[in-house]
Amino acid sequence: MDHSSSEYPEDDQEPAELLQCGFRYALSLAHNPHDAEDLVQEAWLKIARRYGEVASRPLLFVAIRNAFIDQTRRRGGKELIPFHEVSSDLCTPVPEFAGTATDLTTLLQALRPVEREALFLHHVEGYTAEEIARLTGSPRNTVLSLVSRAMKKLHLLQKD
Repeated sequence: MDHSSSEYPEDDQEPAELLQCGFRYALSLAHNPHDAEDLVQEAWLKIARRYGEVASRPLLFVAIRNAFIDQTRRRGGKELIPFHEVSSDLCTPVPEFAGTATDLTTLLQALRPVEREALFLHHVEGYTAEEIARLTGSPRNTVLSLVSRAMKKLHLLQKD
């Protein structure tokens, strides 16, 4: 997929703002601040080398997502499953956390990376399901399903 700068118009953000947005997104994927910093740095450098500058948030997010997938593969861990390959069979049961249901970090750890990613892009970054679908190359209904499933898991955990 060609991610030329014309495909992703500038969204009028300063580099520092883009870095912060990128870090929050990377943290939603990696769930570890040090790994998130590495992802942002790797993605930023790759884009800067290719295009000369990082001009848009969507382009940065795609690069971070790709870097996360590469990092996960290198470590031999569970891969971020592409949205369009997610099925209801892959739903993991919500784990029980005695006395920690209000801790946001613990709640988010209960979600699969694709659920955290969809939830972050929708609720934190404010992207619509259609925009997330374009960013991730996934069907819109899959995005809606992931956001809904993640919210249900969080609500169930919060009640405990």
